[in-house]
Amino acid sequence: MSKTHQPAAATLAIHAGYRKDPTTGAVAVPIYQTTAYQFESTDYASDLFALKTFGNIYTRVMNPTNDALEQRLAAVEGGVAALAVSSGQAATALALQNVAHAGDNIVASTDLYGGSWNLLANTFRTLGIETRFVDPADPENFRRAADARTRAFYGETLPNPKLQVFPIAEVAAIGEELGIPLVMDNTAAPVLCRPFDHGAHIVVYSATKYIGGHGTSIGGAIIDSGRFDWEKHADRFPMLNQPDPSYHGAVWTQAVKPIGPVAYIIKARVTLQRDLGFALSPFNAFQFIQGLETLPLRMREHSRNAAAVAEFLSEHPAVTRVIHPSLFKGEAKRRAEAYMKGGQGGLVGLELAGGMAAGKRFIDALKLFYHVANIGDVRSLAIHPASTTHSQLSEAEQRKTGVNPSYVRLSVGIEDIADILADLDQALEAAGSPALAA
Repeated sequence: MSKTHQPAAATLAIHAGYRKDPTTGAVAVPIYQTTAYQFESTDYASDLFALKTFGNIYTRVMNPTNDALEQRLAAVEGGVAALAVSSGQAATALALQNVAHAGDNIVASTDLYGGSWNLLANTFRTLGIETRFVDPADPENFRRAADARTRAFYGETLPNPKLQVFPIAEVAAIGEELGIPLVMDNTAAPVLCRPFDHGAHIVVYSATKYIGGHGTSIGGAIIDSGRFDWEKHADRFPMLNQPDPSYHGAVWTQAVKPIGPVAYIIKARVTLQRDLGFALSPFNAFQFIQGLETLPLRMREHSRNAAAVAEFLSEHPAVTRVIHPSLFKGEAKRRAEAYMKGGQGGLVGLELAGGMAAGKRFIDALKLFYHVANIGDVRSLAIHPASTTHSQLSEAEQRKTGVNPSYVRLSVGIEDIADILADLDQALEAAGSPALAA
């Protein structure tokens, strides 16, 4: 392989960050199921805690299995470093708390997963962090909502459930101009979109979804592009540019310069992860490594099946509306084509003529699809968001995120497409006939 050749994501997902175990030669990443690590000496231990050298201290902060996952995720995403955490919610919370504290604000897209909306609108408010929600249809809304205390812009690449692709480059450019990093949740579009290629600065994932694919493990990740100049905007980011009393007065932008532009991710690891303890278990990290190896293949199949489902539903008389990027027009279509390469994801939304009652009959009649509160499994999944995943929001908030009472969300799996369509067809027939559903 030439020195200038850059491996593709499909190759990096298998090979990046780990070749073999240095002791045994094992090709598969071992599960280092340990809490602590033997220090070579008291001086070595002191250097580890002082960040004079880097190594394993305690699995709440780092672990060799987790490290292999982190390196691989960073490589696939095109970033410089990553931090694996206990869930996608933990990833979002830590990514934003790493730069924002009481009195600061975040400007976030209205098009968000219900749990993320609640985290930002309510839980963050109890911490003194304000979230200002804006419609991403007009990227300039982010500029209008920002002020001197804005610490980040936040959005979802392929928002669940609205599925209108976020204007990454447009908002990232506004952020660069104002000195505000763009944090993107790329959970629904791994491999299909690399937000860093379009100017985003931080990416977060719920690895529970497509990265794992198997539906066995909860986990998340934060990935740092290394491209945001925290020092240039020192007044806006005192947490990275002033002495940190939680870590013997370290100034993060200075303390880590010898190892590269990783001040953001190192601070997240050795302060927030250390103190709040959102640790990913090594066993779950191992599970995500297995999923990551086949992620590019699965995303292609998810996308292909979902596009076929969207076309089928769009022609069915019982369906009043289908939500999928392939069916959008105008600017929404342009964004989907610009940012989603190799497929437009595995999610499809539909609305039924019979409203909420028909939606419930439809879900209860499904046989192949599982009725679960998850997306991204290899198996097909369905749910009614207004009464489940988005039920903590008011009806007005639900509608802002793209959910109305009749909306049903499908996460299309990688089963044979004929079997998927047959299950949808019989469930739609039952949805239109209460007698059949009974």
